[in-house]
Amino acid sequence: MPELPEVETTRRGLARFCEGKTLARVTVREQRLRWPVASGLAEELSGQRLLTLERRAKYLLFRFERGTLLVHLGMSGSLRVLAGGEPPGTHDHIDLEFDSGACLRYNDPRRFGSFRWFAVGEELLPLAHLGPEPLSDAFGGKRLYDLSRGRRLAVKAFIMDAATVVGVGNIYASEALFLAGIRPDRAAQRISGPRYDALAAHIKQVLTNAITVGGTTLRDFVGGDGKPGYFAQQLHVYGRAGEPCKACGSVLRGKLIGQRASVYCIACQR
Repeated sequence: MPELPEVETTRRGLARFCEGKTLARVTVREQRLRWPVASGLAEELSGQRLLTLERRAKYLLFRFERGTLLVHLGMSGSLRVLAGGEPPGTHDHIDLEFDSGACLRYNDPRRFGSFRWFAVGEELLPLAHLGPEPLSDAFGGKRLYDLSRGRRLAVKAFIMDAATVVGVGNIYASEALFLAGIRPDRAAQRISGPRYDALAAHIKQVLTNAITVGGTTLRDFVGGDGKPGYFAQQLHVYGRAGEPCKACGSVLRGKLIGQRASVYCIACQR
C-alpha cells in the first residue's frame, strides 16, 4: 500500500497541475471501489474550481468550492497526470479532466481505493478519529510515552495505530524502530520516555527523508508525476530478513507482528 511519503509525493506532483483549475469533465468507468462511487459524482464535480489539494494521513483532500472529494489510493491505486485524449487502460477507473487540458487518471487493479464526496459543512467521517500528523508539532515522544502506559501490544503495532499517529506504515515503522534501537516486538509500555523521544525523532527523520526522495518504490505505486520513488535504496531492515545488518553484520530476523512482516536486528535493537 502507498504510505504517507508516497501519498505526499503524489499530492505535490498533482497540485501544480490542478490547483486553481476548473473541472471540465469527470468520467467514472467503474463505480465498484472499496465504497461505491456515488452515481451523481460526475454531475456534482463538473464545473467546480479546485481551491487546494491537501493531504491528511494517507488521504488526498481535493477542496472544491462546494465541498471536498476525499480520495484514498487503497492497496494498489495511483493518480497520474496525462494529456487529455489518451485512451484508458483496463484498470483506469476515473478521470478528472481540468480546463487546463490536464487529466488526472485513477488506476487501481484491486479496486480497494475510494472516491467519496462531502459537501461543505459535512463532517469528513473517515478523518474523525485520526491521531496527529507525524511531522507536526502535535506529535512527539511525550505523546507516545503517555499513550503507551498500560499498553502491552508490541511497540511496532502501537506506532502503526492511526489513533496514536497517522501515516506510520509498515516500511517506515520498521526503519524508525531500527534507527532508534528498539525491537519491534517489545511491549509498548516497557519503552522509556527518552527512548520514545528518540523514536519520535527518527519517525520524523525517516518520513522526511522518504518524502524528499519521492517515496519508496513499490511494485504497484506510480507517483503523481509518473516517476517512482527511490527511498528503497536506503532501507536498513524492511524486506531484508536473512541478510546482514548494515550496521553490525548480524543476520536480520523476520517475525510477524500484528499480521505484518517485521524485520529487525537482534544485536542493534533491544
